[in-house]
Amino acid sequence: MQWGNLQEIHMKNLIATAAVLMAVATTPIAHAQAIVGQPAPAFQATDVSGKPVRLADFAGKHVVLEWFNPGCPFVQKHYNSGNMPATQKVALSKGAVWISINSDAREPGDKKAASTFPNWLKQKSASPTAVLLDGGGTIGKTYGARATPHMFVIDPQGKLVYAGAIDSKPSTNPDDIKTATNYVSQALNESIAGKAVSKPISQAYGCSIHYGWGDAVKKLLKPAG
Repeated sequence: MQWGNLQEIHMKNLIATAAVLMAVATTPIAHAQAIVGQPAPAFQATDVSGKPVRLADFAGKHVVLEWFNPGCPFVQKHYNSGNMPATQKVALSKGAVWISINSDAREPGDKKAASTFPNWLKQKSASPTAVLLDGGGTIGKTYGARATPHMFVIDPQGKLVYAGAIDSKPSTNPDDIKTATNYVSQALNESIAGKAVSKPISQAYGCSIHYGWGDAVKKLLKPAG
């Protein structure tokens, strides 16, 4: 086989791989059960320290769920600027629980991620109540989390009162934070005050969560026969 033909085949494989990755990233999440105004779906998992975590453990408290990925420029915008840690700190000071979740495809017991994520969060002066590795994507798919960051606020009665973006400026520019409306802080403050959340739903922006992309690529590249 000539070199030109080999190059053509290799390029076709790369294009096909990219197509699979894009399809996985943009495919609607069929199992999403989280509906604003309805009870938040229950979940249980083990955090990076090996401690079991259940949503039911925090009944009677506000709970913020944050989907994150340290490699995402949108996540970096809010962490490098100090915006996400500051939002988290204020929420915790008001008695809320903050759970950071990573659902990008990996084995549930990934030891490297279990050590890397807490160190990264600590470097950013973040101190979530728990950090969960949702390796199978069970929690993420249940909540319909599509991007990092993707935020959810649950009230003390267990009702989902907010789902969407961290704020109103969908960009990677930290300068936009100053003029943005922080939807999470707004929802939390209104709910704590006993008011209806004025902006219960927004469009999450950020990097796509890659549910099972590794399995898709393995199947694509697996030799036939």
